[in-house]
Amino acid sequence: MKLFNTLVKKVESFKPLDDKKVRVYSCGPTVYDHIHIGNLSSFIYADTLRRVLQVSGHEVHHVMNFTDVDDKTIRRSQERYPELTPEEALKKLTNEYEQLFLADMSSIGNDVNALDFVKATEHIDDMQALIARLHKDGFAYLADDGVYFSIDKYKQSGKQYGQLLELDSKNTSAARINNDEYDKESVHDFALWKLQKENEPAWEFELDGHNLLGRPGWHIECSAMSVDKLSQPFDIHTGGVDLIFPHHENEIAQSTAGNKDDYAKFFVHNEHLLVDGRKMSKSLNNFYTLEDVKERGYDPLAFRLLVLQSHYRNQSNFTWENLEAAQNRLKDLYAWADLRHQPSHEAMFPELDELFRSTRQDIQKAIEEDMNTPEALANLNKLVSWMMQHPVPGVEGKYSDGTLPFLDSVLGLELGNRPDITDEQKKLIQERDQAKQAKNFEKSDELRSQLETQGIGLRDTDYGQQWHRL
Repeated sequence: MKLFNTLVKKVESFKPLDDKKVRVYSCGPTVYDHIHIGNLSSFIYADTLRRVLQVSGHEVHHVMNFTDVDDKTIRRSQERYPELTPEEALKKLTNEYEQLFLADMSSIGNDVNALDFVKATEHIDDMQALIARLHKDGFAYLADDGVYFSIDKYKQSGKQYGQLLELDSKNTSAARINNDEYDKESVHDFALWKLQKENEPAWEFELDGHNLLGRPGWHIECSAMSVDKLSQPFDIHTGGVDLIFPHHENEIAQSTAGNKDDYAKFFVHNEHLLVDGRKMSKSLNNFYTLEDVKERGYDPLAFRLLVLQSHYRNQSNFTWENLEAAQNRLKDLYAWADLRHQPSHEAMFPELDELFRSTRQDIQKAIEEDMNTPEALANLNKLVSWMMQHPVPGVEGKYSDGTLPFLDSVLGLELGNRPDITDEQKKLIQERDQAKQAKNFEKSDELRSQLETQGIGLRDTDYGQQWHRL
């Protein structure tokens, strides 16, 4: 299996650090609002990566965090619940959006049961321990508003700041940045711990004889949680390209300062999902949520398909027209998957067995070559197109040898668990066939119309009637 590793700026063969299990960490959501679909696309790629690793024979421990304490969550919780204590307000807000996030994840086909979710607020002790070590080793210093990481001390120790991207030394500044949202064009010392401000939740922390009642900075959270869950180094760190700098670069620095050499062996970053050619952003107010998608009548899995139609390292553009095309393509896939419920027929195409086998092989090859989902879908489309032109009933289990479960394990489009039609509908189809054989076309048309009102269409083939969902 091969993946593009941002650390070395090229596609590399992936080999797990531990033969028993691949350890993956994905930066999760900041739970202060609904997640927009640009963020969801990143989580679809992370879910697909885990699926590809598993299909390739690896056991995977996949950790994803909830950022449930930072500038945004605190600010929003104060606005939403001013009557509660800061701690109560923060917990109430973040718990609400955690549940909404999990519902969105399930709707788009991501397997939330395969993820080990961790909350920042449950790992404060780990963050404080890391900060204390960095301070003891001379990489962190106390200021009047908290504790900061010294990029200069890190570089003086022989470490490289700028492993994921090239940083211009002219942009390096000795300034300190306290907020969690700042200029990504310049390098600054960043906050590891922030002293409590009025109306903010806070945790006790004593460092070097100082009482530092406060809360962690954003970057330290992921370093502490990932290492606690996966140890160091772990195999793969994922996230969107917008996290490369400063977030992931700062994670590397604070996690490798001192005698630590590696944080994660692979960094796998997905590109932006644009909207009308621009980066989706809440600050620009040009974003959509999954609720917007559903309100317009689209299947959330059509959005998943739209995402997978683009390679994870290529920017893609969201438009409602593109989503409409993805929905139509999904319907075609569903119609093909429903063929397995059709009555079997003895006259089969002898080439089907080889067609199914070679398609699975080609899809496996595509996904293991830097997670090439567009190529995988193109190979699937060849099989689907051929079969829809040569409608063959009852093939699943006779020729396909588990193709639908294989596709679901890779793509997550839920093709294999499509329900059969009801016994009553099957009876109406049989009656319609009898009426047609008896040349009672009025009765035949009446039964066809009756089925159509139930969302079932019919077509006549060389193998008899076949139904499809309208």
